[in-house]
Amino acid sequence: MPKVTANDLIEHFNLTLLSGEDGLYRAITTSDISRPGMEMAGYFTYYPAKRLQLIGRTELSFFQQLTQQEKQERMEKLCTYDTPGIVISRGIEAPDELLAASQRTGVPIMSSATTTTRLSSQITNFLEARLAKSTAIHGVLVDIYGIGVLLTGASGVGKSETALDLVRRGHRLVADDSVEIRQEHGTTLIGRAPELIQHLLEIRGLGIIDVMTLFGAGAVRPFKRVALVINLELWDQTKAYDRLGIEENTMKIIDTEVPIYTIPVRPGRNLAVIVEVAAMNFRLKRMGINTAEKFSERLTDVIEEGEQDY
Repeated sequence: MPKVTANDLIEHFNLTLLSGEDGLYRAITTSDISRPGMEMAGYFTYYPAKRLQLIGRTELSFFQQLTQQEKQERMEKLCTYDTPGIVISRGIEAPDELLAASQRTGVPIMSSATTTTRLSSQITNFLEARLAKSTAIHGVLVDIYGIGVLLTGASGVGKSETALDLVRRGHRLVADDSVEIRQEHGTTLIGRAPELIQHLLEIRGLGIIDVMTLFGAGAVRPFKRVALVINLELWDQTKAYDRLGIEENTMKIIDTEVPIYTIPVRPGRNLAVIVEVAAMNFRLKRMGINTAEKFSERLTDVIEEGEQDY
């Protein structure tokens, strides 16, 4: 499982640690952030203690109106052994009661000069990216006319060669051989290459080539949303392949269903052109233009007209 700690937040956002050094490596398990306004008022019945707590000017201005006993009680309840950390925005000075409670329970107290709303958005995006579900798929990811196309298939079927031809035609390589995919923002699949093999392409008989060095920086990109999967397989004469494209099959990656086309491979077929057209046709479908359905409707009209003539 992905893991994020308060120490990661300090390093990434350049936060200042004020107290609670013992809890720097507590795991943050959710991207949800809590602003403990109700808790400042004394309502802890549904206190989400396992979330990162973000305190801003509103919460602290109310806190200053409490009695000394109430301040100590609220801060002791706020700093539990499950709380992964508390961040104070706008560079506001942390209350002494909060620092004392954090030392007892080991809750790291961090400070940032950033405004509360902006800091909440930045930390949420960071946590969603780091805590997102992920997987690795054997294939090639290419950006074709803005569509992230994942080429899959058995080893040696021609995925890398097809990608090389697509790069020569002006498209961009994202990853070859192994594609790391994260599910971010609900159902968005973001694919990228492992750091070790970024910009590299393996061509059998030729070896490993550096696409960025050969074709320039415009021929690669670091990541891309996976929108379409094209599975390449050797031509099977006994198998009936889709010839109209009316039915749309899907492939499940993590928790997201992605459209998938199966393209048979045999000598003489220009796979790069076929994949390129498949991406353009997919783009048309997303714009509401479905050629297969239009053809089916025209065919139905012709058949009905023929029946009326009889």
